[in-house]
Amino acid sequence: MAQTRQISERLAKAAKAEIELVPITTQGDTSRASLASIGGTGVFAAALREALLAGECDVVVHSLKDLPTAEHEGLRLGAVPKRADARDALCARDGFTIATLPEGARVGTGSPRRIAQLGAARPDVIAVDLRGNIDTRLGKVESGELDAVLLAAAGLGRLGRSDAVTDLLSLGDWPTAPGQGALAIEVRREQGDRALERALDAVDHTMTRATVLAERLVLAGLEAGCSAPIGATAFMEDELLFLSASVYSADGARRLVSSHAATPESRSAADLADAARDLAQRVVAELLGNGAADLAPPEESL
Repeated sequence: MAQTRQISERLAKAAKAEIELVPITTQGDTSRASLASIGGTGVFAAALREALLAGECDVVVHSLKDLPTAEHEGLRLGAVPKRADARDALCARDGFTIATLPEGARVGTGSPRRIAQLGAARPDVIAVDLRGNIDTRLGKVESGELDAVLLAAAGLGRLGRSDAVTDLLSLGDWPTAPGQGALAIEVRREQGDRALERALDAVDHTMTRATVLAERLVLAGLEAGCSAPIGATAFMEDELLFLSASVYSADGARRLVSSHAATPESRSAADLADAARDLAQRVVAELLGNGAADLAPPEESL
């Protein structure tokens, strides 16, 4: 709701129109089971998409990392706003960092990727499966039930809870989920409202769209879901578009990494998208050639 409210204010200003918020509860919001056990990919998106197709709303706002990679025949990605901080954050008691957590510390996370990365970085600490909103998760640290939780820095920032962060984890050492930190604005494929189209164009960020495209194409190419132990990071620097992806074993004992760069012909959306596709193909081919499918088996449904 916090991120949707922020986007709705930007759309309203660009479209010069009033926007009504339509709260929708998803399976991912209500279930406390692990993401893998309730289906992983799409558990936060399905109910929103159904409401959009049914005409109950005209726009839906997703956390992009929760959006299935396969295109929906009736919907399209209307805009991708500028990305927030893509890093993971440790929120721990007593100011602990990943390096200084005491042996046997209990760290909460519902992400198989974060569990694998935690196992790789600190095999002596205990990962505890955790669900619930940010306040619920932070509350478990405050109550002493957990020593720390791993969360997305962007979500903490959007809710004004960045003060809880004790360690921001470098993307180079700790790559995050494809699309983390970015939002996806989805609309019906045959959406014909010109004011809304102008508003979508106003909030769309070309570079963010290209970088998250590259990351998500890695996920799609590996045929893995959003709950797979895969991290990907794309960014632009000195006219080069870089993409790096990591695939972990469930316990973090093994990690495969592939990194490539490409020079887009221009900064246009089309040329950036072409470069993103080329990079993703090269990264996926290298990872698969090195046995990535054995570490992150394909998901049945994307």
